[in-house]
Amino acid sequence: MNAIDKNLHTEAQQTISGRLAEFALGLAYEDIPERVRERARHLLLDAIGIAYASRGYQFARATMDALVSLGAGTSPVIGGGRTLGARDAAIMNGVLAHGLDYDDTHSRGVIHATVSSFPLALALADQTKASGRDFLTAYVAAMETSTRLGAVAKGGFHQVGFHPTGLIGVFGATLAASRLLGLDREQSVMAQGVALSMAGGSLEFLEDGAWTKRLHPGWAASSAITAATLAKYGFIGPRAAYEGRFGLYAAYLGAQSGAADLSLATDALGGEWQIEEVAIKPIPACHFTHAAADAAIALSRASKFDAKAIRSVEVLVPAEVVKTVCEPEANKRRPANSYDAQFSIPYIVATGLLRGRFTLDELEPAAMADREVLSLAERVHHKIDAASTFPRHYTGEVIVTLESGEILRHREAINRGSADRPLSNTEIVGKYLDNACRTLTRDRAERVCTAVLGLDRAEAADLANILSQPVRSAGSIS
Repeated sequence: MNAIDKNLHTEAQQTISGRLAEFALGLAYEDIPERVRERARHLLLDAIGIAYASRGYQFARATMDALVSLGAGTSPVIGGGRTLGARDAAIMNGVLAHGLDYDDTHSRGVIHATVSSFPLALALADQTKASGRDFLTAYVAAMETSTRLGAVAKGGFHQVGFHPTGLIGVFGATLAASRLLGLDREQSVMAQGVALSMAGGSLEFLEDGAWTKRLHPGWAASSAITAATLAKYGFIGPRAAYEGRFGLYAAYLGAQSGAADLSLATDALGGEWQIEEVAIKPIPACHFTHAAADAAIALSRASKFDAKAIRSVEVLVPAEVVKTVCEPEANKRRPANSYDAQFSIPYIVATGLLRGRFTLDELEPAAMADREVLSLAERVHHKIDAASTFPRHYTGEVIVTLESGEILRHREAINRGSADRPLSNTEIVGKYLDNACRTLTRDRAERVCTAVLGLDRAEAADLANILSQPVRSAGSIS
């Protein structure tokens, strides 16, 4: 190594980009504890089940039609054959895995990291003829870096209107792409700098239920392929992608940047595994609503409410989630579409109290037009939860005041599915089968499950081939 190379190497090591590159490129399959590898396989399985369920929805068909019109290729699309190029396949698979807002969340990072990490790994592991072990290791590298980068902001991105899943997902995906495309340390630093100019994801969809949120993780994965490929061929990007004067946190957090803790980007990297902190969703709605939903369902099962007997409902929520799931109040009380409903404390709590459940069926047009539920949603109000432990837990408490004056309440201090109250692997398989069997036969769903959980013992192309087999025709779901 000559003097110039040594200086570049030292500089790269001193930046966050350099340290993340060292980790992602140096991570060996054997470095990952078996319990982490097992959980990683189950996180992949969860995302794949959601992707199959999404195939029946209008947003999935519109996205596929648009991407096919842009050009053909041979990369795998879940349930859709090998009809797109790698970057467009990554977009499509991200839309499918994130489209129902039923995918996993890293609580401290407030990020759906799997749905950018997985589409990237699937596209490039297939393209580079990687082994299943290489696929899994690249996925873990992406997850460990994206989650930490999200945690740096301490929930600040949501407060200024950015969606961390797209904004941050591009960086973890770029590190996985660097690994799968064979970049060296310096090239990986450049790739992260290039990704800085590709990062984005607006929360404006919250105002009218637009589909753009569904696009964010796949766009991050697609951009990562572009960034890493440019860097591989010598394209120069800024070195201080994260800590620079106009780096990620300064540019996107604005006044909130002073609260960011840059040390969290590399804290215990390779020693503590953030995959173990990832929460699996037990219900198909924004993770911020889960504790309140479960509290409402618990009250319903204990009391079997008549809507007319309820005078008012107060829901205690963390201050940090109000902008996302409580405002604007008019949209939340009368959701115009499934996305409005999934991000609505009033609708979800009213449904939980009256129906004792919240499933994908509660996102159908008939359910969202239920007059009894909508009437109760008008009587649901939120209040800041002073005892919240957000973002470690997405707390929720529901307090029901009856016309008789009786007050009933239930609190969920730790949201179900979180790291401190995780779903078991058996429960994750059950959720996968429920979702996958919406478009697959039970036999085929079980064969996919076996392939995913046996990924370490196969080639990445084996999984890509079984996932890309077309699904049966599905009806039109809005």
